[in-house]
Amino acid sequence: MKRNKPILEGKRKLVEEVALLLNKRSLIICSVKNLKAAQLQQIRKKIREKAILKVAKKNLIKLAIERTKNEELKKILEHITSDYILLFSDEEAFEIISILADNKTPSKARAGQESTDDIWVKAGPTNLSPGPDISLLSSVGLQPKVEGGKIAIAKDTLFVKKGEKISSEKAAILAKLDVNPFEIGLEPIVAFSDGKIYTSVKIDKKTILQEFISSYSKSLAFAVELAWISKETLPFILSKAALHENVLKNLIQTQTKEGEKS
Repeated sequence: MKRNKPILEGKRKLVEEVALLLNKRSLIICSVKNLKAAQLQQIRKKIREKAILKVAKKNLIKLAIERTKNEELKKILEHITSDYILLFSDEEAFEIISILADNKTPSKARAGQESTDDIWVKAGPTNLSPGPDISLLSSVGLQPKVEGGKIAIAKDTLFVKKGEKISSEKAAILAKLDVNPFEIGLEPIVAFSDGKIYTSVKIDKKTILQEFISSYSKSLAFAVELAWISKETLPFILSKAALHENVLKNLIQTQTKEGEKS
């Protein structure tokens, strides 16, 4: 019984602390699955001026939320599963999530891990010396060759498809080739910010940028086709006009020459 008292007291203090932190502008629940302690500490240091990280069991979080008497906040409990951490901030949630997206580190593939994207092995030189590795690379569908005393990959190869579980052989090959196909960090699951719950909170800046560039290119081409004048479209419209002018000149010259001959 003497041993239980300090444990209960510690839980009570944690509930009070979490309840107090729930008054901040944002709460973000993040997955720490596959994240090593050292990596978590690095992230904590990078965001400590913006956010506070806390670990608490689901039942203690529930007690803390009940103290706030915020019915909307209670809905966040259904998104808490396992391997998570709480992140509190006075900043807007997506500003913090953006910082988390910038603080991921390359991670090696592990046997049995499900690939979250297509994994390509690009053509080019490797650091491997000719020998048994040539047969090993060939056995998993790659096309090795010898160049400059080292093994090189002859062509780009889709090595692991999205959703496929990585075999131990392919994981070993990726490690040999020093290919780290994944990024690891705090993965946002759900956020509560300014009184609202957000469930779609992951930010993929690379994909967003590619989509933005694609949309911009399509919009620019459409605006040029419509002859919509702006500082972005004007150079293309003038170039298009000059091209049409040259075509008309050539056509007129051709018709004039044919008229003279007749």
